[in-house]
Amino acid sequence: MSDRHGTEQSHGQPLPRRRFIDWLLGTTFGGLIVAVCYPVVRYLIPPPAGESAVNSVTLTIKPSDLAPNSGQIFKFGDEPGIILRTPGGEIRAFTAVCTHLGCIVKYEDGKQDLWCPCHNGRYNLNGVNVSGPPPKPLTQYTVNVRGDQIVVNKGA
Repeated sequence: MSDRHGTEQSHGQPLPRRRFIDWLLGTTFGGLIVAVCYPVVRYLIPPPAGESAVNSVTLTIKPSDLAPNSGQIFKFGDEPGIILRTPGGEIRAFTAVCTHLGCIVKYEDGKQDLWCPCHNGRYNLNGVNVSGPPPKPLTQYTVNVRGDQIVVNKGA
């Protein structure tokens, strides 16, 4: 017995043409949705990045270039760092990434502290958060002055 499309309708026989076209269009539409959504999801949820293997960096900044009560941003692997010379002459280094939302902190010589311009967060010269929204202190680095070079290390 044949249906109006001319295909057999019994168990184990091919699908009617109409159902086949519906199936084909449905799977094509599903594939299109996946092809569009997959890159968007991968962009919004990127794979975890491995931590930088850099544990030490020799700065191009010389100790003589760093005046008392001043600070400069430097690159520590793939993150920014900040090196400063306190009004007393001590050299200290910290990560320059604010612990609140990841903005870059700056040294304010007038107030003698580190300031995050995004939400007005402040850190003292020991990297401790003293006001604003930052939830924890900045990570402090170890600074070694070797002649005319400054070497900054992550570990103690």
